[in-house]
Amino acid sequence: MAEAADFQSTMRSPARRWLRRTAAALVSVPLLAGLLHVSSTPPASAAEKVAADRPVDVSLDTLSPTTPVEGDTLTISGTVTNEGKQTVSGAQVDLRVGSRMSSRGEIDAVAKRGRFTPGSDGGALGGPYSIKIPTLAAGLSKEFSITVPVEKLNLDEDGVYQLGVSVSGRAGSTPYDQVLGIERTFLPWQPEATEKKTQFTYLWPLISSTHLSAETGSDDQQTPVFEDDDLAAELAPGGRLERLVSLGAELPVTWVVDPDLLATVDAMTRNYQVKEGTERVPGKNQAIAKQWLNALDKAVQGHKVIALPYADPDLASLAHRGKDVSGSLSHLQPATEVAETTVETILHVKPSVDFAWPVDGAVDPSIVDVATSAGADKLIARSDSIRDELPYTPNAARPIGGGTTAVVADAPLSTAFQGDMTGAGDSTLAVQQFLAHSLAVTQQQPGKQRSIVVAPQRLPTAAQAQSMATALRALSTQRWTQPSDLIAAAEAKPDDRATTKVPGAGKYPAKLRKQELPLQAFQDMKTTQDTLDNFKVILTAAYRVVTPFGNAINREMSTSWRGRAEPATAYRASVQQHLKDLTTEVQLIEKSDLTLSGRSATIPVTVQNQLLQGVDHLVLRLTSTKPTRLKLNGDDAVAELPVRIDGGHSQSVKFTASANANGPVPMTAQLYTEDGKPYGKPMSFTVKVSEITPTVMLVIAGGFLLLALAGIRMYTHRKRTAAREADAEAESGTDAGTDTDAGTGAAAEPETPGAAARSDDPEQPSDPTPDTGAQSTDPSGQGEKVDR
Repeated sequence: MAEAADFQSTMRSPARRWLRRTAAALVSVPLLAGLLHVSSTPPASAAEKVAADRPVDVSLDTLSPTTPVEGDTLTISGTVTNEGKQTVSGAQVDLRVGSRMSSRGEIDAVAKRGRFTPGSDGGALGGPYSIKIPTLAAGLSKEFSITVPVEKLNLDEDGVYQLGVSVSGRAGSTPYDQVLGIERTFLPWQPEATEKKTQFTYLWPLISSTHLSAETGSDDQQTPVFEDDDLAAELAPGGRLERLVSLGAELPVTWVVDPDLLATVDAMTRNYQVKEGTERVPGKNQAIAKQWLNALDKAVQGHKVIALPYADPDLASLAHRGKDVSGSLSHLQPATEVAETTVETILHVKPSVDFAWPVDGAVDPSIVDVATSAGADKLIARSDSIRDELPYTPNAARPIGGGTTAVVADAPLSTAFQGDMTGAGDSTLAVQQFLAHSLAVTQQQPGKQRSIVVAPQRLPTAAQAQSMATALRALSTQRWTQPSDLIAAAEAKPDDRATTKVPGAGKYPAKLRKQELPLQAFQDMKTTQDTLDNFKVILTAAYRVVTPFGNAINREMSTSWRGRAEPATAYRASVQQHLKDLTTEVQLIEKSDLTLSGRSATIPVTVQNQLLQGVDHLVLRLTSTKPTRLKLNGDDAVAELPVRIDGGHSQSVKFTASANANGPVPMTAQLYTEDGKPYGKPMSFTVKVSEITPTVMLVIAGGFLLLALAGIRMYTHRKRTAAREADAEAESGTDAGTDTDAGTGAAAEPETPGAAARSDDPEQPSDPTPDTGAQSTDPSGQGEKVDR
């Protein structure tokens, strides 16, 4: 099985075609002519001449119907190309029917065979089923089409037959005809429905790479920001994801969905932004996203939907490297929980979250442990990992211990479309070989119904999806298969002879291990998660940060990063930096040194919050490094005050200080969360204590005494003057009150002693309102004053 899987991609390579053409030309020379040719030319030179001068490539572009029945007419069309340096003359294109395949192994062997083998490749039908090509110049191609009634193919028993199209003729001056090239394919022949049809489950993956960042727009709506707008091309008509939805809607498949893809496309249906360097530009593909989601919503109704953990985490990387970093495995459970709600909310169907799908279905004991740690009790494996040494293909499901069921997908069928399917010839060969294997499975034990599963590549291209759909449509006649779903396949009765042993760690493919996320990736994730945990406790609307960054951390361990180390590193760094930038939006404002005049005062420290939401559960701690000189809040060297600030505001937190001696005192301010963890960077400044001396106090006291004496003297002087004026008026016989303040018409009030002193009192504050506790202030921190 493993060899068959590996062989699929190489069979359609140019190197394979060259080898096959060369071998076919060598062995097709008639024996006598070959002997004569060898006698006159060294064998090595003859081989080089054939390889270099006479190769003809045959491409089978269409074969219809793919699974014929009695009465059908088979049409095979394609192209022959002279890739040699000499003109081919007298060429003839023939259809050859080989023998019936006796096993799946023989199908693989025929597909691997490059050279033309007389007898094994069957005889040419000849007659009206041959195409004559008088000349074919070097580098030129010629299309052909052969139509033949199925009854002329001499198909006897039901089964898989080898079908070949060969080109024979003379290359250059060669005097004899020889087979210059051949292309083989397979023809499944099952005209009547079998009694026991194979239950056939085909997984249809909807998965993409990461496009959504953790960043949101600088507005209150949390406008999502995309790393790029490449996803739109996949969703647009003709794009990869559009073709998967359009094709899958008409097929009996089980949908396997990454919820992160759904959430990303859903975000595109509204306002979104796209990174362009350091700029953020509005996204413009809302209509495409809405159209795709609507089409998918209709396509999945009535079908089984499997939801992978959010962002499709790389289970093998977690098992082999991530588990060594504390906290890495804790992401799986939340990723599974959010997966279910995401799919149900967007697609309006309840998915199954019971399945885990390691890369390429490759497993070992540690992968099984990690995959099932989040609650999944079913594992999608592959038969080239969990191998069965049986002459037939057993049921996919089998228990592997611990209450876990492994659903083992068939490797040859699962890897049938991993090559380049853009060419019609490659697609046709892949479809026919896929159908041949599916019929061979049924014929292994025709009296026993089996259940098999096909798990193709995670990210099929649009061309690969088209080839997959072509093959599944051919099975829709249900002559030897019957559609099933993954949940039913997992519940099918296990084959008693099938292996239930999980291969050891040493059996895990080295190629896959090299593609895994490095240990540093999980350490980066831990750093980001620790920062997020410390940040969220101070937020009044933590969900606005926890949700996007939690999802971003899930994306950092996505399977889609395999083979893309540099983009994966850049994405992790971007997420980490953006979170760090957010945390610095809550910070202490730098302050200049202060001078403390007197024995007591308040020291203000400003905290700034530039987030769009408020912060709470913060404590500001101020520390005096010289408590014998300056104490805080009475007799303490350390003082703490709570901090709560609305979004976009600042707060001045004031501490009471008392001085015992003159001199500078270094101070340190540090924010802490309520659980005692430091938040942000500490801020240092110096308070210079300048205590008032006794001499200065005596001078001030003397000044007050002089002012008081002056007031008394002025009062006594005015009183005596008033008395003399009263005596003078009495002597003149006039009314004492009529001429007093005649210019104002009002009686003069005596001036209150000390009034002038009160109006000029330097001890009276200009603002009678006390300034204590915390209040809004200038976020720049400039102009701060010490209140006494």
